[in-house]
Amino acid sequence: MLKYETATEGDLYFMQKLQNKKSMFLKGIKDGIPIALGYLAVAFSLGIIAKKAGVTPFQGFLASFLCNASAGEYAGFMLIGAGASYVEMALTTLITNARYFLMSCAESQRLDPGLSLPHRLLIGFDLTDEIFGISIAQEGYIHPYYPYGAMAVAIPGWAVGTMLGIIAGNILPGRIVNALGVALYGMFFAIIIPPARKNKMIAGMILLCFVCSYLCSVLPVVSAWSEGTRTIVLTVVIAGLAALFFPRKEEGEASV
Repeated sequence: MLKYETATEGDLYFMQKLQNKKSMFLKGIKDGIPIALGYLAVAFSLGIIAKKAGVTPFQGFLASFLCNASAGEYAGFMLIGAGASYVEMALTTLITNARYFLMSCAESQRLDPGLSLPHRLLIGFDLTDEIFGISIAQEGYIHPYYPYGAMAVAIPGWAVGTMLGIIAGNILPGRIVNALGVALYGMFFAIIIPPARKNKMIAGMILLCFVCSYLCSVLPVVSAWSEGTRTIVLTVVIAGLAALFFPRKEEGEASV
Protein backbone atom coordinates (compact mmCIF):
# COMPACT_ATOMS: atom_id res chain seq x y z
CA MET A 1 0.00 0.00 0.00
CA LEU A 2 1.43 3.36 -1.09
CA LYS A 3 1.83 6.06 1.50
CA TYR A 4 1.46 9.72 0.59
CA GLU A 5 3.36 12.22 2.69
CA THR A 6 1.61 15.50 3.22
CA ALA A 7 3.65 18.70 2.92
CA THR A 8 4.35 20.47 6.18
CA GLU A 9 3.63 24.14 6.73
CA GLY A 10 7.37 24.80 6.42
CA ASP A 11 7.49 23.05 3.04
CA LEU A 12 4.50 25.02 1.76
CA TYR A 13 6.04 28.28 2.96
CA PHE A 14 9.33 27.45 1.23
CA MET A 15 7.57 26.53 -2.03
CA GLN A 16 5.47 29.70 -1.94
CA LYS A 17 8.53 31.83 -1.26
CA LEU A 18 10.45 30.17 -4.10
CA GLN A 19 7.53 30.68 -6.48
CA ASN A 20 7.30 34.34 -5.48
CA LYS A 21 11.00 34.85 -6.23
CA LYS A 22 10.58 33.25 -9.64
CA SER A 23 7.52 35.32 -10.55
CA MET A 24 9.15 38.59 -9.48
CA PHE A 25 12.36 37.71 -11.35
CA LEU A 26 10.40 36.98 -14.54
CA LYS A 27 8.42 40.20 -14.11
CA GLY A 28 11.69 42.10 -13.79
CA ILE A 29 12.97 40.49 -17.00
CA LYS A 30 9.77 41.44 -18.83
CA ASP A 31 9.93 45.06 -17.69
CA GLY A 32 13.69 45.19 -18.30
CA ILE A 33 13.62 44.08 -21.96
CA PRO A 34 12.64 47.55 -23.31
CA ILE A 35 15.39 49.05 -21.12
CA ALA A 36 17.93 46.56 -22.48
CA LEU A 37 17.00 47.43 -26.08
CA GLY A 38 17.42 51.13 -25.35
CA TYR A 39 20.74 50.45 -23.63
CA LEU A 40 21.95 48.47 -26.63
CA ALA A 41 21.40 51.43 -28.96
CA VAL A 42 22.87 54.08 -26.65
CA ALA A 43 25.84 51.94 -25.64
CA PHE A 44 26.65 51.39 -29.32
CA SER A 45 27.33 55.12 -29.64
CA LEU A 46 29.30 54.99 -26.39
CA GLY A 47 31.40 52.23 -27.95
CA ILE A 48 32.33 54.58 -30.79
CA ILE A 49 33.66 57.06 -28.22
CA ALA A 50 35.52 54.25 -26.45
CA LYS A 51 37.10 53.14 -29.72
CA LYS A 52 38.44 56.66 -30.31
CA ALA A 53 40.01 56.49 -26.84
CA GLY A 54 41.85 53.29 -27.79
CA VAL A 55 39.69 50.89 -25.74
CA THR A 56 39.49 47.28 -27.00
CA PRO A 57 36.15 45.46 -27.42
CA PHE A 58 36.80 43.27 -24.37
CA GLN A 59 37.83 46.26 -22.26
CA GLY A 60 34.70 48.12 -23.34
CA PHE A 61 32.50 45.11 -22.55
CA LEU A 62 34.06 44.74 -19.11
CA ALA A 63 33.84 48.48 -18.37
CA SER A 64 30.15 48.60 -19.26
CA PHE A 65 29.41 45.37 -17.43
CA LEU A 66 30.89 46.75 -14.22
CA CYS A 67 29.82 50.39 -14.65
CA ASN A 68 26.34 50.72 -16.14
CA ALA A 69 26.30 54.52 -16.34
CA SER A 70 26.30 56.46 -19.60
CA ALA A 71 27.52 59.84 -18.30
CA GLY A 72 30.13 58.28 -16.01
CA GLU A 73 31.49 55.99 -18.70
CA TYR A 74 31.47 58.75 -21.29
CA ALA A 75 33.53 60.95 -18.98
CA GLY A 76 35.83 58.03 -18.22
CA PHE A 77 36.45 57.18 -21.88
CA MET A 78 37.05 60.83 -22.75
CA LEU A 79 39.60 61.10 -19.94
CA ILE A 80 41.29 57.89 -21.09
CA GLY A 81 41.63 59.42 -24.54
CA ALA A 82 43.03 62.61 -22.99
CA GLY A 83 45.60 60.66 -20.97
CA ALA A 84 44.18 61.75 -17.60
CA SER A 85 45.46 60.31 -14.33
CA TYR A 86 43.65 57.60 -12.34
CA VAL A 87 42.83 60.11 -9.61
CA GLU A 88 41.20 62.50 -12.09
CA MET A 89 39.20 59.66 -13.61
CA ALA A 90 38.05 58.44 -10.20
CA LEU A 91 36.99 61.90 -9.00
CA THR A 92 35.25 62.78 -12.26
CA THR A 93 33.33 59.51 -12.32
CA LEU A 94 32.39 59.93 -8.66
CA ILE A 95 31.04 63.44 -9.24
CA THR A 96 29.29 62.52 -12.49
CA ASN A 97 27.52 59.58 -10.86
CA ALA A 98 26.76 61.36 -7.56
CA ARG A 99 23.03 61.40 -8.37
CA TYR A 100 22.96 57.68 -7.63
CA PHE A 101 23.56 58.45 -3.97
CA LEU A 102 20.18 60.20 -3.90
CA MET A 103 18.50 57.36 -5.78
CA SER A 104 19.99 54.86 -3.35
CA CYS A 105 18.64 56.79 -0.38
CA ALA A 106 15.19 56.97 -1.97
CA GLU A 107 15.08 53.30 -2.93
CA SER A 108 16.39 52.16 0.45
CA GLN A 109 13.18 53.52 1.98
CA ARG A 110 11.20 51.12 -0.19
CA LEU A 111 13.15 48.02 0.76
CA ASP A 112 12.07 45.62 3.49
CA PRO A 113 13.84 46.73 6.70
CA GLY A 114 14.84 43.10 7.27
CA LEU A 115 16.49 42.75 3.85
CA SER A 116 20.06 41.51 4.22
CA LEU A 117 23.13 43.60 3.36
CA PRO A 118 24.20 41.39 0.40
CA HIS A 119 20.81 41.96 -1.25
CA ARG A 120 21.09 45.72 -0.69
CA LEU A 121 24.60 45.82 -2.15
CA LEU A 122 23.57 43.80 -5.20
CA ILE A 123 20.56 46.05 -5.84
CA GLY A 124 22.81 49.10 -5.53
CA PHE A 125 25.31 47.63 -7.99
CA ASP A 126 23.08 48.39 -10.98
CA LEU A 127 20.84 51.18 -9.70
CA THR A 128 20.46 53.02 -13.00
CA ASP A 129 17.91 55.75 -13.72
CA GLU A 130 15.65 53.36 -15.64
CA ILE A 131 15.82 50.42 -13.22
CA PHE A 132 15.27 52.83 -10.35
CA GLY A 133 12.18 54.16 -12.15
CA ILE A 134 10.50 50.79 -12.69
CA SER A 135 11.48 49.55 -9.22
CA ILE A 136 10.21 52.56 -7.32
CA ALA A 137 6.91 52.31 -9.20
CA GLN A 138 6.15 48.91 -7.63
CA GLU A 139 3.57 48.81 -4.85
CA GLY A 140 4.71 48.09 -1.32
CA TYR A 141 8.23 46.92 -0.55
CA ILE A 142 10.46 46.33 -3.58
CA HIS A 143 11.10 42.60 -3.92
CA PRO A 144 14.86 42.17 -4.53
CA TYR A 145 14.30 39.66 -7.32
CA TYR A 146 12.39 42.23 -9.37
CA PRO A 147 15.43 44.49 -10.00
CA TYR A 148 17.55 41.33 -10.35
CA GLY A 149 15.39 40.30 -13.30
CA ALA A 150 15.70 43.73 -14.90
CA MET A 151 19.48 43.68 -14.37
CA ALA A 152 19.72 40.24 -15.97
CA VAL A 153 18.81 41.74 -19.35
CA ALA A 154 19.82 45.39 -18.90
CA ILE A 155 23.48 44.77 -17.98
CA PRO A 156 24.21 42.45 -20.97
CA GLY A 157 22.39 44.89 -23.27
CA TRP A 158 24.60 47.76 -22.13
CA ALA A 159 27.84 45.76 -22.18
CA VAL A 160 27.21 44.11 -25.55
CA GLY A 161 26.16 47.44 -27.07
CA THR A 162 29.46 49.02 -26.04
CA MET A 163 31.43 46.09 -27.40
CA LEU A 164 29.58 46.18 -30.73
CA GLY A 165 30.18 49.92 -31.01
CA ILE A 166 33.93 49.42 -30.59
CA ILE A 167 33.96 46.56 -33.11
CA ALA A 168 32.01 48.68 -35.60
CA GLY A 169 34.42 51.55 -35.01
CA ASN A 170 37.31 49.27 -35.97
CA ILE A 171 35.60 48.12 -39.18
CA LEU A 172 33.66 51.12 -40.52
CA PRO A 173 35.29 53.98 -42.44
CA GLY A 174 36.49 56.98 -40.45
CA ARG A 175 33.75 59.32 -41.72
CA ILE A 176 30.98 56.98 -40.59
CA VAL A 177 32.67 56.48 -37.21
CA ASN A 178 32.82 60.24 -36.70
CA ALA A 179 29.17 60.55 -37.65
CA LEU A 180 28.13 57.81 -35.22
CA GLY A 181 30.18 59.47 -32.49
CA VAL A 182 27.83 62.44 -32.64
CA ALA A 183 24.87 60.22 -31.67
CA LEU A 184 25.90 60.13 -28.01
CA TYR A 185 25.98 63.92 -27.87
CA GLY A 186 22.45 63.86 -29.27
CA MET A 187 21.42 61.65 -26.35
CA PHE A 188 22.79 64.16 -23.85
CA PHE A 189 20.97 66.99 -25.60
CA ALA A 190 17.78 64.92 -25.39
CA ILE A 191 18.35 64.70 -21.63
CA ILE A 192 19.01 68.39 -20.95
CA ILE A 193 16.67 70.13 -23.40
CA PRO A 194 13.26 69.04 -21.94
CA PRO A 195 14.00 70.25 -18.37
CA ALA A 196 15.67 73.38 -19.78
CA ARG A 197 12.47 74.26 -21.65
CA LYS A 198 10.44 73.93 -18.47
CA ASN A 199 12.81 75.73 -16.11
CA LYS A 200 14.64 78.96 -17.00
CA MET A 201 17.11 78.48 -14.17
CA ILE A 202 18.20 75.09 -15.57
CA ALA A 203 18.48 76.59 -19.05
CA GLY A 204 20.65 79.38 -17.67
CA MET A 205 22.92 76.96 -15.80
CA ILE A 206 23.35 74.82 -18.93
CA LEU A 207 24.32 77.89 -20.94
CA LEU A 208 26.70 78.91 -18.15
CA CYS A 209 28.32 75.47 -18.27
CA PHE A 210 28.94 75.78 -22.01
CA VAL A 211 30.43 79.27 -21.65
CA CYS A 212 32.64 78.39 -18.67
CA SER A 213 33.84 75.19 -20.33
CA TYR A 214 34.92 77.15 -23.39
CA LEU A 215 36.57 79.91 -21.36
CA CYS A 216 38.51 77.39 -19.28
CA SER A 217 39.91 75.89 -22.47
CA VAL A 218 41.35 79.22 -23.72
CA LEU A 219 42.12 81.32 -20.64
CA PRO A 220 45.69 81.43 -19.30
CA VAL A 221 46.59 79.18 -16.34
CA VAL A 222 43.25 77.35 -16.36
CA SER A 223 43.73 76.10 -19.92
CA ALA A 224 46.99 74.50 -18.79
CA TRP A 225 45.05 72.24 -16.42
CA SER A 226 44.18 68.77 -17.62
CA GLU A 227 40.72 68.16 -19.01
CA GLY A 228 39.85 65.98 -16.03
CA THR A 229 40.80 68.69 -13.51
CA ARG A 230 38.79 71.34 -15.39
CA THR A 231 35.76 69.03 -15.47
CA ILE A 232 35.96 68.36 -11.73
CA VAL A 233 36.37 72.04 -10.80
CA LEU A 234 33.59 73.26 -13.11
CA THR A 235 31.16 70.57 -11.95
CA VAL A 236 31.70 71.25 -8.25
CA VAL A 237 31.71 75.06 -8.55
CA ILE A 238 28.70 75.45 -10.86
CA ALA A 239 26.62 72.80 -9.08
CA GLY A 240 27.49 74.39 -5.72
CA LEU A 241 26.49 77.87 -6.90
CA ALA A 242 23.22 76.53 -8.31
CA ALA A 243 22.40 74.80 -5.02
CA LEU A 244 23.32 77.94 -3.04
CA PHE A 245 21.45 80.56 -5.04
CA PHE A 246 18.66 78.46 -6.55
CA PRO A 247 17.74 75.77 -3.97
CA ARG A 248 15.02 73.44 -5.13
CA LYS A 249 11.85 73.75 -3.06
CA GLU A 250 9.86 70.71 -2.12
CA GLU A 251 6.24 70.51 -3.21
CA GLY A 252 4.01 72.42 -0.85
CA GLU A 253 6.92 74.32 0.68
CA ALA A 254 6.22 78.01 0.97
CA SER A 255 8.56 80.32 -0.86
CA VAL A 256 10.54 82.68 1.36
